[in-house]
Amino acid sequence: MSPRPDVSPLARPTRRTFAALSPLFLAACVSQVQQPFEVAYQGPHVSAEYLAMYGERPDEQHPLPATDLTEVDPQFLRRIVTYPTPERPGTIVVDTDNRFLYLVIEGGRAIRYGIGVGKQGMSWRGRATVKRKAQWPSWTPTAAMIAREPARNRPWAGGMPGGLENPLGARALYLYQGDRDTLYRIHGTSEPWSIGKSVSSGCIRMFNQDIIDLYSRVPSGTTVVVLNRGTLQAPEEGFDDMPPPPDDI
Repeated sequence: MSPRPDVSPLARPTRRTFAALSPLFLAACVSQVQQPFEVAYQGPHVSAEYLAMYGERPDEQHPLPATDLTEVDPQFLRRIVTYPTPERPGTIVVDTDNRFLYLVIEGGRAIRYGIGVGKQGMSWRGRATVKRKAQWPSWTPTAAMIAREPARNRPWAGGMPGGLENPLGARALYLYQGDRDTLYRIHGTSEPWSIGKSVSSGCIRMFNQDIIDLYSRVPSGTTVVVLNRGTLQAPEEGFDDMPPPPDDI
């Protein structure tokens, strides 16, 4: 499995692309799905397709501003790539070492998203299932987070409601093995500059626009394969120990 597959040079989606993605559209939990684009980064400027893809989302419960792409390594922007894998279409593959998440689609391809990997993200590998999904989830800092950054985290010891400043961002996917919580989450972030980097806390971070897109494509029960070739670290218990929010699906 190649960690950095070739990116299609096409500037716009093709009929073949839409045909390949149609099963995923049918399985999506949200009726309006943002389209992936087969686009190439165009020098120092970002294409109009990317500006639209990462633009503001005023229709959200918490209106989402556009992501500043001038601070983003272009390799971590969403795109369709060649991705030969034995995993079935609809499977999520998380490559923590190379900072990519793949949603496998038909035809030996995948939608590739850039990710940031926190301590939780480096603490586990294996196969799991998306047990629940949440829009604008709540968040509770761990005791270790409060001790490390008391001024920042102590005010939220009782839980932070969903919103633009919430570390879990616009959406979260919670991964389980059977009925056991792996403590592994795929979620948005209030710090888009962290995508492509190793960060101090959290699990798998995505741009808010990307986690909204991924959330809309995958139902509960989706298989997630986490590749982690490095030394595993101990997770911090209780990363998000709040009960499911009212809009949990």
